[in-house]
Amino acid sequence: MSIFNLLVPSDFYQAYFALGIVMIVLIVLLAIAAIVFVLMQPSNSDGINAITGSSETFFGKNKGKSIESRLKQWTVICLIAIIVLSVVFYLLAVFFA
Repeated sequence: MSIFNLLVPSDFYQAYFALGIVMIVLIVLLAIAAIVFVLMQPSNSDGINAITGSSETFFGKNKGKSIESRLKQWTVICLIAIIVLSVVFYLLAVFFA
């Protein structure tokens, strides 16, 4: 038990506990969102299209780029938020628990 724990009022622990629950829920929701964003992205395998003879036009190919780039961007945002929240949660647990 550190000296800081002796100086902190007991109602702080209730706030810390509530903050911990909120952070865990946010991490889980962000993880589910990241999984959904990854599953919504189109695959990068173009080899099957060469076998079947299907081809894409320039406009059809670039129309999907904006949606694909947004999905990748949201995936990266979700994963960075998960990392930041996890580090903050760990630091709160180390210093205040």
